Amino acid sequence: MKFDLRCKFILSKELAGDSIDTFLKNFVDEANETILKKGAVGEGAKIVEWNAEGNEIEMRILSEGNIRSHEGAVRIRKALGAALGKKYKVGIREIVMVDYNISIDAEQEAVRDFSIPFAELKIDGKEIQMRIRDRGEEFVSENYVDRMINLVREKIKAQYYEGKKEYWELIWKSEEKEPVWDKDPSEEMQKLGWLVPGSTKGKWFYRPPAAAIMKAMERIAVEEVVKPLGFLEVIEPMHVSLDTWLKTGHLEGMPGEIYYISEPLTRDERQWEHFIDLVKITKEVPEEELKKNIKPPKAGVCYAQCPNIYFSFSGKTISESSLPVLVFERTVPSDRYESGGRHGIERVDEFHRIEIVYIGTKEQLLELREKLIERYKHVFNNILELEWRMAQVTPFYMQQAGIAGHEEELSKGTIDFEAWLPYRGDRSKEWLEFQNISIVGDKYTRAFNIKGQRSQLWSGCSGVGLERWVVAFLSQKGIDPEKWPPGFKKYLPQLPPMPEFL
Repeated sequence: MKFDLRCKFILSKELAGDSIDTFLKNFVDEANETILKKGAVGEGAKIVEWNAEGNEIEMRILSEGNIRSHEGAVRIRKALGAALGKKYKVGIREIVMVDYNISIDAEQEAVRDFSIPFAELKIDGKEIQMRIRDRGEEFVSENYVDRMINLVREKIKAQYYEGKKEYWELIWKSEEKEPVWDKDPSEEMQKLGWLVPGSTKGKWFYRPPAAAIMKAMERIAVEEVVKPLGFLEVIEPMHVSLDTWLKTGHLEGMPGEIYYISEPLTRDERQWEHFIDLVKITKEVPEEELKKNIKPPKAGVCYAQCPNIYFSFSGKTISESSLPVLVFERTVPSDRYESGGRHGIERVDEFHRIEIVYIGTKEQLLELREKLIERYKHVFNNILELEWRMAQVTPFYMQQAGIAGHEEELSKGTIDFEAWLPYRGDRSKEWLEFQNISIVGDKYTRAFNIKGQRSQLWSGCSGVGLERWVVAFLSQKGIDPEKWPPGFKKYLPQLPPMPEFL
């Protein structure tokens, strides 16, 4: 890569005197041989032009090595500030990026043109010219430029994997089992009145029979999986700060799936008077007036419970005797904006899950994963008596990058549990992912600065989606309790009655 930066150092006052040019020449000669070469592989960065006028010193800094021009500017600011202060009693207030041209050599040719914020791009195959103009100091000092370079590379790589599936490898499969029917359980429960659409899209009201099935699934998961392995229950808030999602990556990974929360600007009734008057007169929601009285979102509704769990441990050092940390949460529903992809209770905007989170050493988590697999096998084979399978899942880009075969990466990743849905048809393709186990390495322990007393900590999670469990079970076993397996009937001997509607 090549870096060509023109920047200005804004001083606390104007420089005066005939010695300025000599001072700058000596400073530049020394900087080029010292601070701009320190740690360099190759030539380092180099100041090739400079000029002082009024309270500004402008420089042009070139680089083709690992000391990038903007990194050089940060080094120069510190050294130049010290030298100016000592000789002229002048400080440096800020750095301004006047014009920054960066030549990026991509690993692959761009399939099509694209853009990124704050920069102009010229794309010619593998050669990308990025130009940044008239930007403040944060672009120099806060690592914006490096992130922009990485973003360019990410976007090119993403063009090659759009629409491609994850790597999937079958690792276990149960015997085939004859289903008792081939109906869609969501549709049948609606016909019986067990399920009622919520007042907002993608959400359901569960009347007593459906609620009883859901709660039975919850008891099975807690009593047969969670508690036997020593997990302890926690309760978390349903709101998640955007700062938390910045750390977990949700805000850059799926911002279009989050339900955002806006607080009122005030509780003062006088500020809300016009809104209230409009409601009374029109009997409608005055949306434009509402927007005037709410703040921009600073949080969202729970997408998954694990971010708030990790937040609760942020900055903590965990004693060796407390490892592994095993917790679960089951009180907060998860909300995800699914747009047009909703179906029944298995693909919804709001669902209920038990979030199992574990923090410990790599060895502890690998051992725990095997124990979780055995507990889930027990439930799915002996209690629910499902036809199901397990698969190792690795994102397609990881496979293509050669990461999937690396032992360190194989110990991470996700195992998916899938159940056949007879109402959809063919066994060869109609499967629903209804459970998973993930180990994510040190991704979240690093993000939230969670440390061990002596050990390097990893973490992972396993989300029990109750709606998915219900669909997997009812799709194969039907909604007639007489046809349910005895293991499940132990948890739900009979269904509660429905209200009688006239």
